Amino acid sequence: MNDIIDIVARLRERSEDGSKSDRRLAQLILDDIDFASKAAIADLAARAEVSEPTVTRFCRGLGCEGTRDFKFKLAQALAVGALYLNPVPLNRDAREERTLQAICDGAVSAIEKLKPTLDIGAIAELSAKITESPHVLIYGSGGISSMMAVELQNRLFRFRINAVSHIDGQMQRMTSAVADKSTLVIGFSVSGYARSVVDAVMVARQYGAHTAAVTAQPSALAEAAHIVVPFQTYEDSHIYKPTSSRYALLAIVDIIATMVAENMGPRVIEGMRRIKQSLNTLKVDDPRLPLGD
Repeated sequence: MNDIIDIVARLRERSEDGSKSDRRLAQLILDDIDFASKAAIADLAARAEVSEPTVTRFCRGLGCEGTRDFKFKLAQALAVGALYLNPVPLNRDAREERTLQAICDGAVSAIEKLKPTLDIGAIAELSAKITESPHVLIYGSGGISSMMAVELQNRLFRFRINAVSHIDGQMQRMTSAVADKSTLVIGFSVSGYARSVVDAVMVARQYGAHTAAVTAQPSALAEAAHIVVPFQTYEDSHIYKPTSSRYALLAIVDIIATMVAENMGPRVIEGMRRIKQSLNTLKVDDPRLPLGD
């Protein structure tokens, strides 16, 4: 396995703890990573007022093979995390209004962008399969995907569907190994490359389970599933707030749950009535409260 080098973190350490020339060179690079990733070694040395061998030693001291490898890692860091390298300073005036606007607008925008791209046919196919399946396993790893796996279970048990979610990779692997033709396995992954989810779906499919995925397309998870509900994230430049993609993915979960309930028809009502009755009797007698939420 190759060493994974966070070149920006190492530069920041060197800018604080290195020698005088290393501190100057590291800070110069951090101040203009785009320039440093493209500049010739002579130009970098001249701007930092050091010798070319000093630049080469500096790059190797960071764990790079040389200046070429160093510049490659800089370009990679810039491509992946440019938004986080030079964030726009916060204007703290009217912070509450700005935050409210950013969160609400982000949620609305995420759902609006989802609507024209949604494969409602795939969702209808998945909902029909959930309706007829005796056993549903739901997998998700990471932040958003794990939440959606648990949320889909939360929606389905109300219809008295035998649905269980797993967000632990080992449990995903073990439960998929005992799946069979009566099992429906649903995997959530925003990237489509969450290894534990991809592996579990492939294992379950090997044993005859029907498989589905809500994920990016193309991706490893999409290739592993019989039914694919494509999901594409769209992010803005506001790096301080949580991702708005959660709202779009939650909308997909709600659409699936609604279609399943409509497929099942009136037979879902009795279970929902019992939940409402139980909670209102034992907890808070307020019929305005949502069902179990």
